[in-house]
Amino acid sequence: MMSQREKNQPNVIVFFTDQQRWDTSGLHGNPLGLMPNFDRMALQGTHLTHSFTCQPVCGPARSCLQTGMYATKTGCFVNGIPLPDSAKTMAHYFREAGYRTGYIGKWHLAHEEPVSEPKRGGYEEWLAADVLEFSSDAYNTVLYDNDNRPVKLPGYRVDAMTDAAIRYIDRSQNDPFYLFLSFLEPHHQNHLDDYPAPDGYREAYTGRWMPPDLAALGGTAHQHLGGYYGMVKRLDEALGRILDALKSLQLDRNTIVLFTSDHGCHFKTRNGEYKRSLHDASIRVPSAIWGPGFFGGGSCRSSYR
Repeated sequence: MMSQREKNQPNVIVFFTDQQRWDTSGLHGNPLGLMPNFDRMALQGTHLTHSFTCQPVCGPARSCLQTGMYATKTGCFVNGIPLPDSAKTMAHYFREAGYRTGYIGKWHLAHEEPVSEPKRGGYEEWLAADVLEFSSDAYNTVLYDNDNRPVKLPGYRVDAMTDAAIRYIDRSQNDPFYLFLSFLEPHHQNHLDDYPAPDGYREAYTGRWMPPDLAALGGTAHQHLGGYYGMVKRLDEALGRILDALKSLQLDRNTIVLFTSDHGCHFKTRNGEYKRSLHDASIRVPSAIWGPGFFGGGSCRSSYR
């Protein structure tokens, strides 16, 4: 039996990806079946069909989402500017409401590694790295705990972080919790300038369907899209595992899940890198909310953040 407190305070999970285009979803015309769990979640819940980031670059986008303020207000208008210690984030609001707060994955708002407690945006339980693409690799996941000790997690990075998230959910189930799960995928691995999918996944999607803008403009899409799609597929499988864990713990009717991304990817077709443009390829992201208050919400056509 859930307590009255639990009934009145649904758990909240943010499933946050990095550099994911909106048209990786079947609901947006992708024919490869990359995101059946997202598509199901969006159909059961509320689908933000036109969801746009207000900053097509990692750090500024994250500062906006964490604080609800534009990057010109937070001061984090380019990468490398830390979130001010005085900034009030979602973690502070949830803590004030009696929630446990946890952060797993990429932060990119501290400009230090490991991230000291004052630079963690108010999150209590910490298993993260400021710039995850530098602290880890696809099969070498290294995060830092509350005491800034390095923790190496086994498995492909998406799976390793999902395992950690499920452990957090399991031990937090008796109290209302807010968990921000921040993946690096499907962002490129910087030192390789490549998209390292799980073994065998790149091959499954290489030479398959290509979005019209990339087919017309080229860039690095022919080289990278197979790996990128393979990363998206594994992320969606991770989403399915999170939803399965909630169901098995009987938390699925009492947990709100938000799926979104910080920005998209144009594969060096608009400038010399993968984002930092105002085209849909860079600013439009897949977003949906699932859970109490959002079940059966249909499609919401406008979403700017």
